[in-house]
Amino acid sequence: MPHRHASIEIGLNAVIVSVTDGVPQIVHVDDARDAALDSLPFGPFDPIHHRTFEIGLRAWVENQTALRLGYIEQLYTFGDRGRHRVTGDEGPHVVSVGYLALTRQTPDSENTLARHNSAWRSWYDYFPWEDWRNGRPALLDNDILPALETWAEETPSPEETPKPLSRQERIRLAFGTEATSWDEERALERFELLYEAGLILEAKRDGRPAALARDTLPFLGASMRFDHRRVLATAISRLRGKLKYRPVIFELMPETFTLTELQTSVEAISGRHLHKQNFRRLVENADLVEPTGATSTATGGRPAALFRFRHQLMSERPAPGLRVGGR
Repeated sequence: MPHRHASIEIGLNAVIVSVTDGVPQIVHVDDARDAALDSLPFGPFDPIHHRTFEIGLRAWVENQTALRLGYIEQLYTFGDRGRHRVTGDEGPHVVSVGYLALTRQTPDSENTLARHNSAWRSWYDYFPWEDWRNGRPALLDNDILPALETWAEETPSPEETPKPLSRQERIRLAFGTEATSWDEERALERFELLYEAGLILEAKRDGRPAALARDTLPFLGASMRFDHRRVLATAISRLRGKLKYRPVIFELMPETFTLTELQTSVEAISGRHLHKQNFRRLVENADLVEPTGATSTATGGRPAALFRFRHQLMSERPAPGLRVGGR
């Protein structure tokens, strides 16, 4: 019998993030095979025309979305056999490199996205328990934690990969036992626990047992194709961490902005409400911005001073960020 050589395709998945009117949004692609599922944007890597993965990513994103990407960071590579499984699994094996990409929406981006069956959507549509800006989400105490407690009391199956911590300890660390112990950077850990407990639709599709009867499962956010919601959770965790030691928030801001607009954007990404005076003191002490001398009357109230990012900061110290939230 002749030896079969598996063919491999390299693709680039992008979590493209912007903040508009206080909403953290990502670009999603409609799934032609299932209107109820969203996908992350995906483009092929062409080694003939693209010297690096990043060059390839920027090229197809700008072509398909009319967006110019600012900060880009590779998340990790997804290459498990069966990730894009089809009947018989005879197609090429798809290895996907995931990226976090930050941008600012352009006036024509929505129309361009629509031509490619894409659109902007709040990332809290996929992770409603991650938005604490109006207080602790009721979904946590009403649905998520009781279901996880039921799962934690079960005896793990022999097939389950042993973990260094018990289920109870992992729940406590990921979700916290009090509002003050919530760590916004643990978005990926929380999603993975919900998947392991069989509480989300991706787990049902993958045939995992559920901690609750299927007809009693709460709605825990919009589902996505394959493992795309896990990729998105990874990007959220990474970006929330980056806020604290890199000035990445300014990749999402216009050239000039008010301090209120800056605070709203930081709150949108972190999922936390920030005290106004404490935030302004934090920005002032970090020396991240400088006044332009102009003002804005966009809110209709008193004119607000406009600021811009102080770019020379990058050469002055190694970790210029905004240390808000947990940790």
